[in-house]
Amino acid sequence: MKRQTKRATRRLGVGVATLAFTTLGAGLALVGAATGRVAIAKEITREAVWRAIFARPEIPAPNLQEQAKIALGSELFRDVRLSGGGTASCTSCHDPERAFTDGRKTAIGPGGDVLSRNAPALYNLAWATSFFWDGRSASLVDQAKFPIENVNELAGDFPTISRRLSDDPQMSARFAAAFPGTNEGVTESSILEALAAYERSLISPKSRFDQWVEGDDTALSEQEFQGFDIFVGKAGCVSCHGGWRFTDDAFHDIGLPGSDPGRGAIRGGAPGLPEFKTPSLREVGRTAPYMHDGSLATLRDVVDHYAGGVINRPSVAATVVRDLKLSDEEKAALVAFLNTLSSEPKSHSADETTRPMPKK
Repeated sequence: MKRQTKRATRRLGVGVATLAFTTLGAGLALVGAATGRVAIAKEITREAVWRAIFARPEIPAPNLQEQAKIALGSELFRDVRLSGGGTASCTSCHDPERAFTDGRKTAIGPGGDVLSRNAPALYNLAWATSFFWDGRSASLVDQAKFPIENVNELAGDFPTISRRLSDDPQMSARFAAAFPGTNEGVTESSILEALAAYERSLISPKSRFDQWVEGDDTALSEQEFQGFDIFVGKAGCVSCHGGWRFTDDAFHDIGLPGSDPGRGAIRGGAPGLPEFKTPSLREVGRTAPYMHDGSLATLRDVVDHYAGGVINRPSVAATVVRDLKLSDEEKAALVAFLNTLSSEPKSHSADETTRPMPKK
């Protein structure tokens, strides 16, 4: 029997007592009963439902003016003139080859300051509703300002940055092209808007999982498909990591040790609840180490955390499966599936290098 024939009869999500998951974009509701059977229209298979839930949306191409902003933002992202000392850029912590992370447990500023949180990936932020691990920013424009001015990060100031960029005739021309008719030159708002335009343009590359979503039944191995069953089934991962971006954009306490108050320390959060934003799992194979504090070195460590390592305190999210037990075979299968969410190794950027300060 062919692999795809076997899969067509497999019960996705078997072992889940109750599962309710709604995807507005697909317009589908999925409800699992105690028997593990799924109540959906008879003419739609279980696999077709999951494919619809995880399908990528159609993404329109940017217009010419937006393209100019994106190109300018890409240059600024790599430009050390945004830092106070002229030695670091956004790529210092957000390396395109690491899915815009830095491979460190927590980020390190240009002055050697060890920061308290892991540098998050930057893919698919055009659909995000808040930014940073604690959600302190409501827009990418607002988000871009924080690391530039933070004394432990780029430690820049916008009057100096604007002067440096304005003194560069080529850069001034790029600002004029990106913001025609404004006659304002290089300003704080135009710098931030260009950076935000670039970050909005960062869409995660397609992976083998996307090939399966698009109908290729041979794209995933039996082990990887077993891992998918666990992901949407007994482990309950899909409760927070649903949709094509694999995130609910919400904040949860997942039972990690530590004293970081997370969202509980900012306005809009619940004091005393150490909640952090659900990260996307796109390109997750490139973004180790994991969690807000970088405390889990590998994907296997992440799986081990959820399968026996959760600190069971009252604030732990209801979506976290309590007392989850997975065999070594199941853990290996889940890790194998997670790796299908990363694209094949190749350059994720035409120019990953930080641009040097021009000589006066």
